[in-house]
Amino acid sequence: MENVHLAVEEEDLYSGYNDYNPTFDSEELENDVGFQQAVRTSHGRRPPMTAKFPGTAIGARPLASSFGSRVPLASSMGRPMTGAVQDGAARPMTAVRAAGYTSSLTRGSTFDPLGQSKGPAPPLEAKNEDTPEEKIKILEKKVNDLIEESCMAQSMGTLQLALEKAKEAGRKERTLVRQREQSGNAEHISLDLTYSVLLNLADQYANNEMYPEALNTYQVIVKNKMFSNAGRLKVNMANIYFKQKNYPKAIKFYRMALDQISNAHKEMRIKIMQNIGVVFVRMGQYSDAITSFEHIMSESPNIKTGFNLILCYYAIGDRERMKKAFQKLISVPLGIDDEDKYIPSNDDTSSNMVIEAIKNDTLHQMERNLKLLAEKYIMTAAKLIAPAIETSFATGFDWCVDMVKSSQYVELANDLEINKAITYLRQKDFNQAVETLKTFEKKDSRVKSAAATNLSFLYFLEKDYDHADRYADLAMNADRYNPAALINKGNTVFVKQDYEKAAEFYKEALRNDSSCTEALYNLGLTYKKLNRLEESLDCFLKLHAILRNSAQVMYQLAQLYELLEDPQQAIEWLMQVISVTPTDPQALAKLGELHDGEGDKSQAFQYYYESFRYFPSNIDVIEWLGAYYIETQFCEKAIQYFERATLIQPTQVKWQLMVASCYRRSGNYQKALETYKDIHRKFPENVECLRFLVRLGTDMGLKEVQEYATKLKKVEKMKELREQRVKSGREGSARGRREGREGSAGSAAGVSTPVLTSPKKASIMGTSEVDVKAVSQSETKQHSPLLDSGRDSGHSSNSTKGERLSAKVRSLPGSNEPYEASSPKELDASYMDPLGPQMERPKTGAKKRVEDDDFADEELGDDLLPE
Repeated sequence: MENVHLAVEEEDLYSGYNDYNPTFDSEELENDVGFQQAVRTSHGRRPPMTAKFPGTAIGARPLASSFGSRVPLASSMGRPMTGAVQDGAARPMTAVRAAGYTSSLTRGSTFDPLGQSKGPAPPLEAKNEDTPEEKIKILEKKVNDLIEESCMAQSMGTLQLALEKAKEAGRKERTLVRQREQSGNAEHISLDLTYSVLLNLADQYANNEMYPEALNTYQVIVKNKMFSNAGRLKVNMANIYFKQKNYPKAIKFYRMALDQISNAHKEMRIKIMQNIGVVFVRMGQYSDAITSFEHIMSESPNIKTGFNLILCYYAIGDRERMKKAFQKLISVPLGIDDEDKYIPSNDDTSSNMVIEAIKNDTLHQMERNLKLLAEKYIMTAAKLIAPAIETSFATGFDWCVDMVKSSQYVELANDLEINKAITYLRQKDFNQAVETLKTFEKKDSRVKSAAATNLSFLYFLEKDYDHADRYADLAMNADRYNPAALINKGNTVFVKQDYEKAAEFYKEALRNDSSCTEALYNLGLTYKKLNRLEESLDCFLKLHAILRNSAQVMYQLAQLYELLEDPQQAIEWLMQVISVTPTDPQALAKLGELHDGEGDKSQAFQYYYESFRYFPSNIDVIEWLGAYYIETQFCEKAIQYFERATLIQPTQVKWQLMVASCYRRSGNYQKALETYKDIHRKFPENVECLRFLVRLGTDMGLKEVQEYATKLKKVEKMKELREQRVKSGREGSARGRREGREGSAGSAAGVSTPVLTSPKKASIMGTSEVDVKAVSQSETKQHSPLLDSGRDSGHSSNSTKGERLSAKVRSLPGSNEPYEASSPKELDASYMDPLGPQMERPKTGAKKRVEDDDFADEELGDDLLPE
């Protein structure tokens, strides 16, 4: 027992044994159901249990564990057992304590290692947000959220919103710093958060082109020594100075950033040096730029730097170094795997699935874009230096092609050859272009198709449609899926007016390439020719969805709506046309025409005037403007337009007559008379001009009226003779054809030896005989139709003799007629105003004023007379 007490003193293993135990309560034994049951049965007569804890001996009674085994009761002597359970409190097993076991037998306990019988966990205590620490945490989270929202707004293109969020984040961050200082936690201020807020704010200022504010913000970050690596931001400051075209400062800040970046960051140093080279190029200091670019090409060559180096050598005109730089450019490694790895194999299904997944992923797209960019730079460099590196353009281009053939870009050689032909075209050397393209006829199908397509287009422009059709067929045979070849073939068929077949070729081109705008445009034109206006409208509406700002497409839509008799829609589309090309005179004139058709004269005048302002040589516009001013009774303003029409068409007498009529209507008779005289000098046989001269001379009392009247009479007489001559010639030729047919038939019957003559020759001979007879037999016939050429009679000897003869015959009296002097005809001086009838003024003063005296008939009495 002493040892036990020692254990109690050390670990207090037997605590609780001095407490009251209900087992010793004998007063309640009568009400104890378990005790009474044990008394009535043999349960209570069992031998008493030892103090040994149940289950400690192997193979003994069942273990007294939490599996619900029986709990031994007290012995019949009334003494509690040493190891018995005392109402849920078990005696600790000291022998096994070191193994980690504890005795926790309870009355009716079950196995519950997770403690689930204790019920649900108590609810969490609510945070008290009123404490300074919680307020600081919430504010810090708001600042981080605002920075993230600002970055997201910038990525979506809403730069103004991004700037507002960045400013708000800055305000909240300053509030957070003040709260930390007030709470005495100044040492816990987050420098990273302050850096993020300032950097984002400066970035948003730069994106919104608020460069002074951005520079000030960057300066705050750079001058703060507590921010690590803040010196790198001088690159951003240099970029802003570059945008402001302050190149010396940009170079200064680039070099300062370069000094603060260690050699471990090689790629970043290369990019900064590339920027320095570009700034030197902008400043025109090509030697300094060459130094930077050469250093980059020796350390870490790339396509863009190699191209810039070629440009610098081209600028200073160094041929040999241009060649070396081109060789360096085509030897730059791209770091792109071969395209063969994307070709699926037929055996391995899993690898085929992987290849299918990566065939068009982002990495492969990036590789393709990098390769296209490299090819673009090489092609541009070759076209640039080809004329400069050799004595002739062709020799230089051939050297570039040879270099490319021996490089990794061997497939570019054929494209360079085609570009050589296109360059010949730009130089207007069509023969050399055709010869160059014809060399591709024996190459592989892709190159052959491209060359044949260009040849077809060339011949089409030269209107050699047979060769264009031939090469279009050749291009189609080489590559049936080439949309350009199909379009060229459709164009050659379109020119032959086989519109249905042309539409089929355009449709096939669209099936091969749905984004081919040329095929869609030509298909719309074909449907328009076929009068399938609705289908043509659909084509051009689809094309407008692709090419939003194409003036040609919108003009075609306007024309289609005009053909569909919807002028309002046509006006709307033309308004869109002039919003894209506001100086297009044709579109403005069309707008004026549509408004004129709608009856809106003032709006029509506005658009016609704008069209005339941009293109003052359109006769239709000039005529409309002149007529508008005459209609509105402003004849003085119409003169300038008709004078311009006179300059454009000097052989048209009507414009000069209109000028003279405008002077006459505006009351300037002297100027009108001078104009009519000038017209008469240029067009002496113009009847209208002479009539105006006679009328004006009569009104103004001029002496030369009789002269103009005589000329008018002669001109009218010549006009009548000419008309009669034309009429008689037509009748004679018709009669001659009939008699010629009859005469040829009679001669064929009467002559024994037949003479083979063509029907056309026989008819011509017959006509000439009839004409001769007509002149010799008929005195009333006029001149031969051959004289109706408008020339003077003295220019042809035969016609002159005939005219004199007929004049003498007409002057003599007939055999049965007495001689009479020819009575002069009455002169017809009436004229037709080319401007139309003049508007009559209202006859306000034509009414005769009648003065009625009310007292005329009345007699005045004596009483009305004055006294």
